[in-house]
Amino acid sequence: LGRALNGLDGWISGLRRDQAVTRVEIGKVELDAAHGNRIKINPLADWTSEQVWDYIREHQVPYNELHDKGYPSVGCTHCTRAVPGLSADRYSREGRWAGTEKTECGLHT
Repeated sequence: LGRALNGLDGWISGLRRDQAVTRVEIGKVELDAAHGNRIKINPLADWTSEQVWDYIREHQVPYNELHDKGYPSVGCTHCTRAVPGLSADRYSREGRWAGTEKTECGLHT
């Protein structure tokens, strides 16, 4: 990500507050101190999972088939599992890094 942001003043992400307990405070516009104090825009910050799926269906946006098989979040093959019956009061990233305290993939430092 650092290489991709090199020379840019800001960037746009798809982070949403309902994805994880670590994301409940994200703003629509933030100063991203972790990436050189660039402006970070999170236009979907206040969208719910239901709103995302409504948009996907309405606009026929392609998506990963694993979502239909109980994977609310798709990451690395060795650290992602299905979460059958995920209810609205649980975070969509629960299937990531199952059984660990991790919140990000090993590709991140």
